[in-house]
Amino acid sequence: MQQPQIISNPDIMMGKPVIAGTRITVEHILEQLAGGRTIEQIITIHPHITYEDVRAAILYAAEVVRIDHTHPLEQASSDTP
Repeated sequence: MQQPQIISNPDIMMGKPVIAGTRITVEHILEQLAGGRTIEQIITIHPHITYEDVRAAILYAAEVVRIDHTHPLEQASSDTP
């Protein structure tokens, strides 16, 4: 499912996916959410984006990690086998 609010243009933010009409990257939105900010706080900080824009960024990220192949993550060492 393509997210029309998310675009990638080599002339904008080095081609990183951004919210259309802005220089706000999907990466930035995800970092803000991971850091504990709510969608409402993100919208307050960036009043030119909408709830739907933030939701589109989240859905875009979900699509990116939903791939046909996987790469194993490094396992943290643990005491259990």
